[in-house]
Amino acid sequence: MKVSNIIKDIKTIIQTSKHNIYTKINTEMLKAYFEIGKRIVEEEQKGKKRAKYGEKLIDFLSKELQKEFKKGFSTTALKNMRLFYNLYKNQISQSVTDQLYTTISWTHYCELIKIEDENKRKYFEKYIISENLSVRDLKRQIYSLHYERLLLSKDKKSLIKFENKLLTPTKTEELIKDPYVLEFLNLDESKKYTEKEFETKILDNLQKFLLELGQGFSFVARQKRFTIDNEHYYIDLLFYNIYLKSYFVIELKTTKFKHEDVGQINFYLNYVKNELNKKEDNEPIGLILCTDKNNIQVEYATTSLTNKLFVSKYKLYLPNKKELENKLKNMLI
Repeated sequence: MKVSNIIKDIKTIIQTSKHNIYTKINTEMLKAYFEIGKRIVEEEQKGKKRAKYGEKLIDFLSKELQKEFKKGFSTTALKNMRLFYNLYKNQISQSVTDQLYTTISWTHYCELIKIEDENKRKYFEKYIISENLSVRDLKRQIYSLHYERLLLSKDKKSLIKFENKLLTPTKTEELIKDPYVLEFLNLDESKKYTEKEFETKILDNLQKFLLELGQGFSFVARQKRFTIDNEHYYIDLLFYNIYLKSYFVIELKTTKFKHEDVGQINFYLNYVKNELNKKEDNEPIGLILCTDKNNIQVEYATTSLTNKLFVSKYKLYLPNKKELENKLKNMLI
């Protein structure tokens, strides 16, 4: 037997053993936390004033348990165990938790139990298992509105594939979202806004807007002015992406996409490419953000252009709970 083969075999044995040990420990830990949560709930139900009694009970238990076991039994941890039991008692009583126990860790559950919507929570349980999500990735997906964006997207498989990557874009298409969710602007959907007002709101919430754009973006300018033949032109928003080494031109529209919008942003991209780009920079990227679009019209308007140009819708608010639940029904089958 070759030395390289025996090393490979032994490494596989060790890795398998470690995985089995971790799985066993995780399973036993979750069972223990579930039983602790159950016991706390049963004890609380004996109290005449449950809420007040429950808080006193949690404080008392935390102090006593930490005397002997030190870490892992803070008041927050015990409250999480109680919530864990309350949320999963029906699931566990139906004996469907083998995979949940062995695949999902306690730190995963500490994030899952923060999700009030049951359908959303079930979706992320399946997502953790199917994609082997780390806790860090789970938190990122929850807080970046992955679930809500998924329900809005027509191409759900591509979105999941993209968002499962390690955040760092390697090509232009990986940067583009459709739709962009701008709920953090707190704009009233029933009102009409000028592009200037819309732009001001984005700049007032620049940090959140950068998070919505994705990884590697830095702000360059608002209403970037340039002059040709004594006539002034203004780029709504100009960013730079450090991963793609490209300028990112955004034109804001408070109306539905029109084919003439393409000529405007293509003109701006040519300016950026010729006047702002350095030798090390790649071609600039253009994005028209609009309230709605017709994909065929977009295709006709952008085909044969040499510049990288995209059109995306934006949503000021996510659909209501009922709409999301209706869209989710088929996803959970």
